Amino acid sequence: MTQKLYYDSAYTREWHTHITHRVTKEDGVYVTLAETAFYPHGGGQPCDLGQIGGIAVLDVNLEEGDVWHKLERSPEQDEVQCELDWDRRFDHMQQHTGQHLLSAVTLKLTDAMTLSFHLGTDYDTIDVAAEVLSPEQLDAVEQEVNRQVVRNAPIHTSWVTAEEAARLPLVKQPTVTEHIRIVEIEGVEYNACGGTHVAATGEIGLIKLLKTEKVKGGTRIYFKCGTRALNEFTEAQQVLNNITAQLKTNRDELLERIAKMEQDQKLLQSELNAVKATNDTYYAQELLAAREGLVIAKVFEDKSLKDMQSLAAKLTEEHEGLVLFASISEAKVVLAQNGQPAEWACGPFFKGNLGAYQGKGGGSEKMAQAGFASSEDALAFYEFTKEQLGHHS
Repeated sequence: MTQKLYYDSAYTREWHTHITHRVTKEDGVYVTLAETAFYPHGGGQPCDLGQIGGIAVLDVNLEEGDVWHKLERSPEQDEVQCELDWDRRFDHMQQHTGQHLLSAVTLKLTDAMTLSFHLGTDYDTIDVAAEVLSPEQLDAVEQEVNRQVVRNAPIHTSWVTAEEAARLPLVKQPTVTEHIRIVEIEGVEYNACGGTHVAATGEIGLIKLLKTEKVKGGTRIYFKCGTRALNEFTEAQQVLNNITAQLKTNRDELLERIAKMEQDQKLLQSELNAVKATNDTYYAQELLAAREGLVIAKVFEDKSLKDMQSLAAKLTEEHEGLVLFASISEAKVVLAQNGQPAEWACGPFFKGNLGAYQGKGGGSEKMAQAGFASSEDALAFYEFTKEQLGHHS
């Protein structure tokens, strides 16, 4: 059985050992070591990466007490020098210990137990048993976890029996009955956990809550710790600096400036809509005057779907035939009518024929619209529809 150095010290970065087993599988080469500091997947924490004998470690898993390391290729020698990807390991230590602290404080201040934990490559989450957490509660939690970081409380690990575990004020009793590993954040909590952790809360660094969302009757809290939290702040600050520079304002006036821009945008859009409506009225009269039979058909270079629908609706108010439009830039087609001729139902016609032209869409009997993979497909469907309409004009 592999001696697991990550239990003895999470700070072991390099060591010399020998390979005890080699196995070649369809997906790669796997080896076990006499001693390993590579943490395998488990407890919501991803595995460590690094090198064994100068060969990259691709994955690490625990099977029946042995730690199996997936390698790019098999080492030539049994005696090997091993090295962890320390930045990855320490990041996991910060995130995992930060999760313990966050879960403990959330339970204390909101009475919400943590149900699950996910340590991702970009952010972390905990799911807690609370349907809603108010902004005031979340702010209180964030302030308290960071106060505990500044307190720099020592973190201890130990192995206990089931009887000893039962006497400890654990968050929840472990499912295993022997070789129980306890992680204690001094003055905060005792927790049964096999993961890697920092030696004191100060090493977690900043803990920043990012957002929450409802999930399965509970609440998911997104957060980052340490270097991840610092990078998050740096990126957010860069975005903020760029926005304030472009708008030629400062942070304190930014929201007011954006509100003013939104108000101006709404006013401009209202004015534009009025101009479009006037133009559509004149253009509709031109199309009506130039129509031949019951069909008005037109291909536009760059008209939007919304504008085609608006114009079609205006035409069908005065035209008892059919209106067919296509937009080359958007690869969209619109068909509309006001109920005459009665045998033409726009939506059902589209549904029955779009598949042959790789189109998707639908609509009501009086108006239908569809989008296509290319302008060529849109024009082909337009010509097909125009031909079918011509049979009834």
